[in-house]
Amino acid sequence: MPVRDEIDARILRVLRDDGRISNADLAAKVGLSPSACLRRLRLLEQNGTIRGYTALIEADEREAHLVVLTQITLERQTEESLNRFEAAVRRCPEVRDCYLMTGLSDYLMRIEVSDAGDYERLHKEVLSRLPGVARIQSSFAIRTVVGRG
Repeated sequence: MPVRDEIDARILRVLRDDGRISNADLAAKVGLSPSACLRRLRLLEQNGTIRGYTALIEADEREAHLVVLTQITLERQTEESLNRFEAAVRRCPEVRDCYLMTGLSDYLMRIEVSDAGDYERLHKEVLSRLPGVARIQSSFAIRTVVGRG
């Protein structure tokens, strides 16, 4: 859903930086009364602009993971092909984010696995069997420079 005005946009910018900010502090930062701010916040939640809140957890060494950025090209770009692929990829818990793209590939996915062997298993058993996949190109992240979610 589109943001209604600049105040909504300010609310969203503040929440991106601090999702746990109190309503009173949020209201002060965006120039609203607490009741007006809460009303706008609830509308942003109800219309789907704000889909949820999350905690960003630093992985400890025992839970170290590998981030793989994977580009997928489909055999066809028909609506049916896109829908089948998207429905299948939603069932894959290792896929943290998946974006329909313009350019040379159709989808870009951020995948988290425990190690290269785990990615090899995922590639063989899941990714290569997703409906309509023509090409898979993967890059392994070395380290996170900026991570916002």
